[in-house]
Amino acid sequence: MTGNEFDNKYQQFLQKVKVGIHEASDITGVPTRKIRYWQDKGYIESTPDSGNTRQYDLFNVKKIVLIQELIEDGHTLDGAATKVNRRIEKLNKMFDLVLPTKDPS
Repeated sequence: MTGNEFDNKYQQFLQKVKVGIHEASDITGVPTRKIRYWQDKGYIESTPDSGNTRQYDLFNVKKIVLIQELIEDGHTLDGAATKVNRRIEKLNKMFDLVLPTKDPS
């Protein structure tokens, strides 16, 4: 398996595995009320096909953990979410350089 195939499979895995809001709270230690608030503010997203129940893929569960850690380190919610999004963008750019997803031909 090439690095590209691994990266694609990892991203697919993160998007396929979904947990409800209570499970996300149990995993992250962040209360459901905070998770709902963060989603309402646009810092995290529930899966589009979750219907009436809020379900989160593992990518957003990771974002919840990272945002909470930065808040505990003294950042504001907005500052923490901005920093997490910048890190994700930076990592994506780095991975695109190392493991390009587009065929160069």
